[in-house]
Amino acid sequence: MDKTVAIIGAGPVGLAAAAHVLERGMSPVVLEAGPEAGHAVRQWQHVQLFSPWEYNIDKAAARLLAPTGWNSPDPGSYPTGGELIERYLAPLATRTPLRETIRTSSRVTAISRAGFDKAKTKGRGQAPFEIRYRNGKGDEVLNADAVIDISGTWFSPNPAGSNGLPAFGERECAGRIAYGMPAVRGSARERYAGKTVAVLGAGHSALGTLIDLAQLAEEAPGTRLVWLLRGDDPARAFGGGRNDKLAARGELGSAFAALVTAGKIAVETGFAVTHISELEGRLRISAGAGSAARSVVADELVVSTGFRPDLSFLSELRLRLDPAIEAPLALAPLIDPNEHSCGTVRPHGARELAHDEPGFYLAGMKSYGRAPTFLMLTGYEQVRSIVADIAGDKKAAARVELVLPETGVCTRAAVESAGSAGCCGGPAKAEPSACCAADESAKKAGGAGCGCS
Repeated sequence: MDKTVAIIGAGPVGLAAAAHVLERGMSPVVLEAGPEAGHAVRQWQHVQLFSPWEYNIDKAAARLLAPTGWNSPDPGSYPTGGELIERYLAPLATRTPLRETIRTSSRVTAISRAGFDKAKTKGRGQAPFEIRYRNGKGDEVLNADAVIDISGTWFSPNPAGSNGLPAFGERECAGRIAYGMPAVRGSARERYAGKTVAVLGAGHSALGTLIDLAQLAEEAPGTRLVWLLRGDDPARAFGGGRNDKLAARGELGSAFAALVTAGKIAVETGFAVTHISELEGRLRISAGAGSAARSVVADELVVSTGFRPDLSFLSELRLRLDPAIEAPLALAPLIDPNEHSCGTVRPHGARELAHDEPGFYLAGMKSYGRAPTFLMLTGYEQVRSIVADIAGDKKAAARVELVLPETGVCTRAAVESAGSAGCCGGPAKAEPSACCAADESAKKAGGAGCGCS
């Protein structure tokens, strides 16, 4: 039976999902909120990926591109976001049969079951999904047999407040605040050159932005950098260096550490932002209260504190999400940043990503909820499995067809652990390992776990 599969998001993983749906003889419909495929990637097209081309091209998508005369890029080279679009996403979206399946400028506003609210059960699984979306013509409705939400998290950045809420005054000062990784040496150069720029965050987005700003400071005198770090140990952000199995990411951490050591970046540790206000045309960024209160004055603030999923249009679906990470329950223990200091995650698919709503799946970065360290190749394996499951091929859905690189070095108290054995590299760690949800849960409860085999 021909099934209609609605795919939300025309990014790399969304287009891969559509390619797999086509291969399975089903009908994909891709709803993209932006004006063209890869809209979120276009926001960070100046950024170089940590993973080389071999980890960024989906196999089904490559098979779809082959008859078009497409030339696969050098598998060992590292693309920027712009090159990912130009050499892969744009040809995939415009030169293959996928071009007939993508509806751009189509923002999904709600999903439910036709004729069923969230509380109604009997017959629910047989009812089609009703997807409401808005485009230039107004409100539209699409009915589908299955839905894969791969809308990502890029447009839902975390705020500056350390409690998960916007800092007081953050919205009012929005004109001087950017989120994620602005193109500080590119399209946004004029905004930052010669200014004092504060960057809040300890992840790779923050480090990459500070490195770019340091290069801008070499070109534009008067550019000053202040790193606002919520934690107390800057070294924890430096990563695994040469031990990182993703070499480009290891190099980023090493380069950043050198800049901090050389004093080219001022560091404010234990800086949990509470208030942001205007001060004579500049920003006063404040942390703490009472006698412990302190503040930094800057011209611009870049908030690189991660992202969170937008779940607002899924409120009528029966989801099983971890209450803290906002990822599917079976996946959350594998990626919980409270437990993991490295990003090695066992390949997973339909089983871990399913919900109590049959036929609905979260995939891609959105499936990670608030957790970081997502690899594009992980998303490709997710949708391969999900689409097999939708097609009724349970054997293929359960099969693992992916061996991931180790995506980091396990650390404890900023001490590197490197080696060849164990889930994350090196000898067995005291902290939980990324093996299986049962193993994680057992170790959290003080048990021995089921092992890493």
